Amino acid sequence: MRIIQSSEVAKRVMAKESLFILDVRNEGAFEDWKIEGEQVRHLNVPYFDLLDGIEDIEGQLPKDEEILVVCAKEGSSIMVAEILEEAGFSVGYLLGGMKAWSEYLEPVKIADLKSGGELYQFVRLGKGCLSYMIMSGGEAAIVDATRMTDVYVDFAAKHGVKITNVLDTHLHADHISGGRQIAEAAGATYWLPPKDAEEAVFEYAALEGDTCIQIGDTKIDIQALYSPGHTIGSTSFIVDESYLMTGDILFIDSIGRPDLAGLAEDWVSDLRESLYSRYKKISEDLIVLPAHFMVIDELNEDGSVAEKLSVLYETNHGLNIQDEKEFRELVTDNLPPQPNAYQEIRQMNMGKIQPDVETQREMEIGPNRCAVR
Repeated sequence: MRIIQSSEVAKRVMAKESLFILDVRNEGAFEDWKIEGEQVRHLNVPYFDLLDGIEDIEGQLPKDEEILVVCAKEGSSIMVAEILEEAGFSVGYLLGGMKAWSEYLEPVKIADLKSGGELYQFVRLGKGCLSYMIMSGGEAAIVDATRMTDVYVDFAAKHGVKITNVLDTHLHADHISGGRQIAEAAGATYWLPPKDAEEAVFEYAALEGDTCIQIGDTKIDIQALYSPGHTIGSTSFIVDESYLMTGDILFIDSIGRPDLAGLAEDWVSDLRESLYSRYKKISEDLIVLPAHFMVIDELNEDGSVAEKLSVLYETNHGLNIQDEKEFRELVTDNLPPQPNAYQEIRQMNMGKIQPDVETQREMEIGPNRCAVR
């Protein structure tokens, strides 16, 4: 029986390799959220149904392929994996279960920047979150960091760069930001849009429409573009005159939802203006780098999530609704369930509450629910 880490699963998913998963969580948890991939096949059988043996499912299990057993925290999957191994199957279990999967970040290099430096995307496959590190001249900026702060700190150290600026495109509601924690530990500047931070109980640098941040000695400007709609303060970044970091306003195959502060009717016009007017004033040659992806199909062959703005204007349904009434109905009447504990996550990202680590993990469990399509 093999112990299989989330890093191995992530690489297999990104490489579109065949993977058979026996998920032993209850049916509701499985239907809500699971490991997804182009070549991933699932069999969901709750752990309690297997306590008396696997005879009922034996015919549904592959005999010539390793089976990955998955549960919430790993305990149940170990026991089921032992039963399968005794029955002669090749089997492994996911170390740390779905909680570990939710927290894993896979770094993907996006590009060498034209004026020097590198741009990396951190793909959180289990949650759909995307964050970024821009490196140049011995310095680094981090955008939309998750609470797994060690990943960014260790990555910066490995590449010999000092974290000098940490930015959030908006006040996140579906995941806990690690931005402020990283900035405090690194002695870096933490940037946040002031319209999203009116209730924040900590100090920050105001990220406004004319903000321009330089990273390192070479000219890699992060130009802020005010683009409200997902939140009232949502701000996009143009990086190195080549990349458009859209936060949760625009995704590859969907657009941002405007309701996570309870103001969908108020913010839908801002969302439309950002997508249909503000973005129309910038170059369509910019490569869109969003803060989330909604479905695994949005990943490119190299595992990155990125596409030209011009392509999205052709293919993204949310950018092609000419009737304003139809657009309003899409983003107010067609909303997915709200993220797990999103109100508490907002409170934490404002610095108002400080739950323990295990509570934070529970708050974030579940899929990305920032988008409408």
